[in-house]
Amino acid sequence: MIGAHVIVGYANDPGGRDALALGSAITRVTGGELTIATIYPPGSPGLAVEAQANLAHAAEELGQVPAEYLTFESRGTGRGLSVLAGRIRADLIVVGSAGGGQHGRITIGSAADHLLHRSSEAVMLTPAGYRPPVEPARLTLAYVHRPQCDAAVEQVAHAALRLGVPLRLITLDLRTEDQGRLRDDLALAVRLAWESTGIEAEADVAEGHDVVAALTDLEWLPGELLVCAASEDAQPHRVFLGELAMKVLRASACSPERPPDRVPSRQFRASRSYSSR
Repeated sequence: MIGAHVIVGYANDPGGRDALALGSAITRVTGGELTIATIYPPGSPGLAVEAQANLAHAAEELGQVPAEYLTFESRGTGRGLSVLAGRIRADLIVVGSAGGGQHGRITIGSAADHLLHRSSEAVMLTPAGYRPPVEPARLTLAYVHRPQCDAAVEQVAHAALRLGVPLRLITLDLRTEDQGRLRDDLALAVRLAWESTGIEAEADVAEGHDVVAALTDLEWLPGELLVCAASEDAQPHRVFLGELAMKVLRASACSPERPPDRVPSRQFRASRSYSSR
């Protein structure tokens, strides 16, 4: 299952701290290794020193959580994280939302955009203001009938089985296609999950005039994880998100805070993108 070795792209800002919280939460659940990395541009001694200082802040944030801390020189943060992940054999890259975005939503910055279109490893994005749940509640895969999504069905089903959480498969009906065909495709995906793992997946067709309306049509649990598969245009062993998946990421949001007299919890809605392997 993905999460055996997680690398977090860290900067000493809200997005970096959100990613740090998510990365440590994932390894707490999977029991995997955790690496915290800060990327800095070549030929910048001052920024190299700042990168080390950033990692010191990260270590303070994590406290006793076991982790390795690395700085890495690269002309781009996304490229640097991807190269470093390959060198240390990480299987998941976690990054935060870009600054200036709406609280509770994913804002895709340049580093995330690079990873979502070129990474060799799975990518997880963190909504702004993310707070880790005690444990994941459900895995939801945004499903479209194509080979990459079928491969993701099997991977996510195995993850749900290992984590002991329900699996849900969703298809968006934006009123541009035959809903009967969409439901038939979804039924085949449910069967695939059952045949590969024995899990009885839930299935939902979300209706709306656009992606935002369709996602709002669905119920979301605190501690839920949304998964999007790579596009059919992806190169082998690479993540490449298509236009629809990018819209899904931008439209997804954390659930609201619970009342003060209850334990606060946020929807575990950071998005993961799988390349077909």
